[in-house]
Amino acid sequence: QVQLVESGGGSVQAGGSLRLSCAASGRLFRQSAMGWFRQAPGKERQFVAGIQWSGANTYTADSVKGRFTISRDNAKNTVYLQMNSLKPDDTAVYYCAAREFGLGTQPHEYAYWGQGTQVTVSS
Repeated sequence: QVQLVESGGGSVQAGGSLRLSCAASGRLFRQSAMGWFRQAPGKERQFVAGIQWSGANTYTADSVKGRFTISRDNAKNTVYLQMNSLKPDDTAVYYCAAREFGLGTQPHEYAYWGQGTQVTVSS
């Protein structure tokens, strides 16, 4: 199993940056693909970015491509989401998730979830 705890959320003005961290524990972390999702009020949970267990392959949603970067440090059991050029539309609760084997882009493909961290971007 994998346990996940997100941190790094907060309030920022448009154009600013934040880096989210997801600390993982559990023996399966280093075999797991990791993903970041977000959910705004009244909207469905949305895929943001994913990274394979080795870090060799990543996938980023078109809505954040060029602004957000996902990375992982398996020695620290941590996944990161660097968010630059933030926009008000990026306001949401951001969730870290884990799944065994390959990358996935749908929430139902992920078995393990963190509690989420709030990101608020003001104009």
